Amino acid sequence: MSQRAGVPEVKSAVRTVAVLELLAARGERPARLRELSEALGVPRSSMYALLQTLVECGWVRTDATGSLYSVGIRALLTGTSYLDSDLYVRAVRPYLDEASDALGETIHLARLDGSDVVYLATRESHEYLRTISRVGRRVPAHAGALGKALLAERADDQLPLVEEPLRTLTANTHTTRASLLADLAEVRARGHSVDREETVVGIAGFGFALRYDAPATDAISCSVPVSRLTAEHERVIVAVMREVRSKIESAVPFRG
Repeated sequence: MSQRAGVPEVKSAVRTVAVLELLAARGERPARLRELSEALGVPRSSMYALLQTLVECGWVRTDATGSLYSVGIRALLTGTSYLDSDLYVRAVRPYLDEASDALGETIHLARLDGSDVVYLATRESHEYLRTISRVGRRVPAHAGALGKALLAERADDQLPLVEEPLRTLTANTHTTRASLLADLAEVRARGHSVDREETVVGIAGFGFALRYDAPATDAISCSVPVSRLTAEHERVIVAVMREVRSKIESAVPFRG
């Protein structure tokens, strides 16, 4: 049994977390007992017993046949509590509304979590709907506007990146550290990040780190279909998002 900070891990707790994270990562694809057992290297009998306990407690749900498993409603309640109890998420939400009203585009708030960013709030455009921008979605930090805005706040030798090649989402995603570092240098000089179809084909994004942390852990972004992204619209987006960032940083206390 391994130890962290001198405290031994509780095997059953670690296994429970692993199951929930695996089910969450699958999104709309329920998992079978065999898949979970093989993915986590746990005997089927032990996995079955754990799943039944989680089902009874509401953390996992199963279909009518009892053979498919997915995340249960208790996970939603816990996630909602996280968002509602976070001072910074609550403080930023009204400014997301302001940016959405001013631009008519999709606005996001996300937080850096390891080598990924996690969406904490979204205001959808009335012109197009993007279900992939749901709250709780994880995206590799190197692959989009939100993540690059936050990575640029850190020194190149302190970036939380996985080994190369970096994960590819589209043909425009950075797959090498060298190309990413060159982009981050431009982000620092420009003051905001730009994602031109690096995360989703047909979508561009503009990201702005929120510096109530040092280094910043939260960022906001504006996403827009490239089909209607003109030079003038980009100029307006950047101007509005810069102003919104300034308002947020003036209103929200420095976390440090």
